[in-house]
Amino acid sequence: MTIQTARSAPTFGELGVSPELVGALDADGIRKPFPIQSLVIPDALSGHDVCGQAKTGSGKTLAFGLPLLERMGRSDPRRPRGLVLVPTRELCIQVAEVLRPLAATRGHTVVPVFGGAPLRGQREALGRGAEVVVATPGRLIDLLERGAVHLDRVEVVVIDEADEMADMGFLPQLQSILRRVTSPHQTMLFSATLDNRVQILVRNYMASPVHRRVESDTVTVDTSVHRFLRVHALDMPKVVARIAAGAGRTLVFCETKRACDRVARQLRDLGIRAQAIHGDLDQARRNRALDGFSRGRTSVLVATNVAARGIDVDDVDVVVNYGAPSDVTTYLHRSGRTARAGRDGLVVTLVDWDQTDRIRRLQKATGLHLEVVKMFSDDPRLDDLTTWQPDEVTRPAAPKGRTRHRRRRRLL
Repeated sequence: MTIQTARSAPTFGELGVSPELVGALDADGIRKPFPIQSLVIPDALSGHDVCGQAKTGSGKTLAFGLPLLERMGRSDPRRPRGLVLVPTRELCIQVAEVLRPLAATRGHTVVPVFGGAPLRGQREALGRGAEVVVATPGRLIDLLERGAVHLDRVEVVVIDEADEMADMGFLPQLQSILRRVTSPHQTMLFSATLDNRVQILVRNYMASPVHRRVESDTVTVDTSVHRFLRVHALDMPKVVARIAAGAGRTLVFCETKRACDRVARQLRDLGIRAQAIHGDLDQARRNRALDGFSRGRTSVLVATNVAARGIDVDDVDVVVNYGAPSDVTTYLHRSGRTARAGRDGLVVTLVDWDQTDRIRRLQKATGLHLEVVKMFSDDPRLDDLTTWQPDEVTRPAAPKGRTRHRRRRRLL
C-alpha cells in the first residue's frame, strides 16, 4: 500500500475538473484546491477507489464532491447514481448545501435524507428523481425498507467521517447499506483516523484503493495554539465566559447533554450569548442554534461530540474542552473544529486537579507537552491566551525514573 502526502496544490482545472464546475467554484471565491483535494481529485476522476485521510475542515467535501458530480449519469426516480453516507443530520444538510449549486451546473439534483425530518417529503423528493443522495444510515435504511429508494444503479459511493460512524455504532448499518449497492461502482472513504474498525470497511468494500493523506508535522494539532489550564470546577463557567468575551465564535465541548444545557445556562447568566446543541433537541431547535452561531447572533455554542460533528463553520476562533477529553481521538476531532481551511486556531482544555493523569496521556499521544497552568477567572491572561507562552514540559527517560525539565517554545 502506497500512501501519498502533499502540502501544495495546483488549480482545479489542472486537476481535471471540468470548466463549468471550475467556473462555479470561481464564482463562489474558491480558486485554489486544498491539499486533500489536490491529492484525491485526479485519482477519483480516474475511477479509482480512494481512501482519504484528513482531519475535519480540510476540504474533504469538494475532494469527493467534484469527482462524484463529474462521473455520474442522469438518474431515474428512486434510483440515485451517487450516494454520500454521513454520521449526523447536520453534516448531511451541510454536505448537500455544498454540492447542490455545483450539481445544478450539470443539471443534477441533490437530496439530503436524515432522521428528525418528515419522511414524506424525503420520499417525494426521491420519487421525483435525484442524482445524489446524501444520507445518514438510519434514515436511509428506513427508506430502503419502504421501497422509497433503490441502490442498484449507484455509480459512486462516498463514506464520510468513517471513524465517527464507527464510534457511533453505525458499522452494521453501513455494511447493510453497502451490500445493497449491487451495481459496479467506485467507493471513496474519508476518515481522520484509520483504525481497525475503519479498515474493515476498506478491506470488505473497496477494490485496491489508493491511499491519500494530508501531510502534517504532528498528529493534526500543528496549526492551533494549545493551552491546558487547571481550573476549579466552580470557577469553570466564569473562565469560559472570560475566554469567550475576548474571542469571536467559541465552541465548548461537554461530555453529556445535561452538562451542555447547564453550561449554556450558566454562560447566559454571566451575560454571554450561548446556546446548547445536542441529540435531545428537535431538528428545528438544532437548526436555530446552528444558524445563530454561523451568523454571529450566538457567540458560544455548547455541544456534545456527536452534535458538533456536523458543525461546518470555518471561522471558529476558540475550542474549549470543558474537562479533559476521554481519549486522544476525541481531542483531535474537537481540535479540528478550529484551525479550519488553513487558519490558525486556539484550543483550550480546562481540567480539575483529578484529571492530571488523563492530560499526561493525551499530551504524550499528541506531542503537546505543555505545562498545565493554574488559573482563576480574574486572571488577565484569559483575555488573550495566545499572547503568552506556557513552559513546555519534557520527560526524558532516565534509569532511576523520570525527571522534568522546562524550556520555552513558541508554538506558532
